Amino acid sequence: MTTRLIETSIDEPDERAVSAAIDAVRDGEVIAIPSDALYVLVADPFNLNAVAKVFEAKRRQLHRSLPLLVDGVPMAEEYTSWLSSSFYLLTRQFWPGLLTVIVPASSKVPLRVTGNTGRLALRRSAAPLVTELVAAAGTPLIATSANVSGRPTCRTGFEVLGTMDGRIRLILDGGSLDGRVTTTVDITHTQWRLIRQGAVSRAEIAACLASYG
Repeated sequence: MTTRLIETSIDEPDERAVSAAIDAVRDGEVIAIPSDALYVLVADPFNLNAVAKVFEAKRRQLHRSLPLLVDGVPMAEEYTSWLSSSFYLLTRQFWPGLLTVIVPASSKVPLRVTGNTGRLALRRSAAPLVTELVAAAGTPLIATSANVSGRPTCRTGFEVLGTMDGRIRLILDGGSLDGRVTTTVDITHTQWRLIRQGAVSRAEIAACLASYG
């Protein structure tokens, strides 16, 4: 496979780039795009061949789940089995942005996408390019870091090309990103758990959830 690279803007993506990206996703291929949190691999989570390609491209262990991007709370509600008040508090304050929330998945989501856990990691990106792609797809999209598992995440399109050339169909090159990392919080239990510290701090999450009631 030859990996194609198209230059575009994260904030003002051109129609040609968005069209090429969504066509590839609909064809069951894996692509890489810039987001507000480094470069990510994007694919259709409901196409099991595409899901397998993501695991293969990243050399990712099959028991690990694949995060999904949504365009807002209504889309999240459609693909989760239930949502607590904590979800609504967190998303009201931190979405769109650099917070990933782990919630119970609905039966609509392939079990393999959840790493056979039945839990789903969801985020709404603040990047206009990502927003356009999710809107064009009309469903959540896989968005996992554009790297081989265990290696640093790529900050430029050319770094992605050097790592993923021949493994994915397309790269949208939005230039160099600042390397910000998303925070991941699990709210599937009675007590929330910080899984990864990133741009949103533990103190900010605690303050947000403490506001309930």
